[in-house]
Formats: sequence, C-alpha cells, structure tokens
Amino acid sequence: MPAIADLPLWAVVGVFVASAAAIALAGSKLSGIADALADRTGMGEVVAGALFVGAATSLPGAITSVTTAAQGAAGLAIGNALGGLTAQTAFIAIADLFYRRANLEHAAASATGLAQGVLLVALLAMPLIAAAEPPVTVFGVHPVSLLIPLAYGFGLKLLSRIQTAPMWKPVETEETREAISEPDEGDGAVTDRSLWLRFLLFAGITAVAGYAIGRASIGIVGATALSETAVGTIFSAIANSLPELVTAIAAVRLGAVSLAVGDVIGGNAFEVMFLSAADLFYDGSIYAAMTEQDRTTGLIAMLMTAVLLLGMIRRQKSGPGNIGFESALVLLLYAGSVVLIFL
Repeated sequence: MPAIADLPLWAVVGVFVASAAAIALAGSKLSGIADALADRTGMGEVVAGALFVGAATSLPGAITSVTTAAQGAAGLAIGNALGGLTAQTAFIAIADLFYRRANLEHAAASATGLAQGVLLVALLAMPLIAAAEPPVTVFGVHPVSLLIPLAYGFGLKLLSRIQTAPMWKPVETEETREAISEPDEGDGAVTDRSLWLRFLLFAGITAVAGYAIGRASIGIVGATALSETAVGTIFSAIANSLPELVTAIAAVRLGAVSLAVGDVIGGNAFEVMFLSAADLFYDGSIYAAMTEQDRTTGLIAMLMTAVLLLGMIRRQKSGPGNIGFESALVLLLYAGSVVLIFL
C-alpha cells in the first residue's frame, strides 16, 4: 500500500480533507466532556480548558509537527505550530460573533485568563530568542526545548494559585460570566470512568487524524508549487486547529465563556511546546531552521495575544455588530499574516 505522500494529488487532498473533518467532529465532542471534567475535578473552566481541552485538541497538531520534523520537513513542522497560534487566536474573535450578550473578552475576563495570556507570551518569546541566536544543541536537542515544558509546568502551578487565591478580580457587571465549578444538571448520570474513556477516545481520533494531516501535507508540498511554510502555516495549521474553533463556539453557546477562552489560549501554549517536541525528532536545532516568515508569524501571534489581553483589561461591553475592537483587530492581524506568507 503506497504511503499517503506518494498518492496522486487528488487522493492526498482527499485524505487531508477527511482528516480535517475527523478532527473537527471529534473536537466538537471534547468541549462538553472537558466542561464536565472541569466541574468534577474542581479545577475550574479556565485551567481545565488549558489542560483537558487544550491538550487533547492540540494532539493532531503535535503529531503533525513531530512526524514532519522527523521527515526533515522543518518548514512544515514550524509553520504548523506557529500558524496554529495565529489561527487559534483568530478563533476567539470568531467565537465572539456567536456570543450575543456582550463582547466575549468582557464576559470572560478573569485574573486566570489574563495570566494564561501572559504565560503564552513568555513561552512564545523563548523559541523566537533561540531562532535569533546561533544554533546550540546538547545531545542533538536545543536547551530551549527543555526549558519550554518546564516553564509551562511552572506556569500551570501559578495559574492554579491565581485561581484559588486571586489577589484581584475584574469588576463584575451584569454580563460577567464566572467560571463555575459546580456539576451541571444531568452530569451525575455519567460516571467519571465513562467521561475519561470518551475523552481518551475522541482525543485518540484527533491524534490519528493529525498524523494523516502531516503525511498529506508532505504530499501536497511535493505535488504543488506551495512551500512548506505556506502549507504548514495556513493549511495544516487551520486543519489541526479546527477542534479549538468548534469547541470555542460550542462552549460559548453553552455559556461557558471562560472555557472557550481557556481552550484557545491553553491550546496555544501547547502549540509552542510542539516546537520542543519537534526539536527532539529533528536532526539539529529546529529553531535554526526558522525563516523570516516563521519569525514574523510568531511575532504576529504575540501581537494578537497582546491585543486580546488589552481587550480583557479594557472590557468593552459591546461594539459595532457586537464585536469589540480587539476581536476586529485580531482578525485583521490574522489576515495580514496570511498575506505576508504569500508575499
């Protein structure tokens, strides 16, 4: 049986589309399960969004980055990770359109959500610094690849402390939605074991689909004039990020606005760790393989995150079309990042 990358272009595109659909469908199931797990663990929606949904919905992207890096396709691995950052941040703005009561950043503002965004900016700065400096490896791995997961673990510990004992809180309004930790009605009929099995099942589906996305992306690069950076940053990144879009919209419709924000920002933190994982399987420092386009995409992702943080601090209640300035600006920045890839 021929490998996915060796199939005709039409078949490769078919595998790519089918895998993206599987990722979207499985991801749509994860938001409700993660919400229930958040309630039962008492971790709260924001931290649960970072851990449960953020990790599970990021699996396809992680598999794509790791497998493509192992094949020497650094452009695909890097583009998939950094492109996922910009795409998923734009998804918060899209989810804002589905929350009609007020701007999403107004309703979901919390000390934990702001801390998540700051943690993301700090994590993203590390690979960008590594890319700007001479390549250094220890046993074939760049030291930053070891520091990123350590920094993330430390950040999660801080997030937990901030949630349990916040030193300040945003001003409550009639549109503020608190991240509650009480079980929803009807959740008691489902056992913890059943929830975890369903969670692992759907997460496993997204992981397998992510592998297929990676193989199909290599095939698309080989059969077209598109560069690895373009395919990774735009096509595979969006396909692998579909769970974040689906779960964010589903969470917003359920009223779990903090879960929606925690899902996306938490997923973005895992996108940064994709680079660490990819570096383990790449021959040399993967940060040295970053192009100017990759660095620009990373900086735009950092700028988009900063805009969202400013929006959560400003807390504009409503705007034209019920979308705030931060969401509109985030969408414009994402469109600009896509244009720059092709320029």
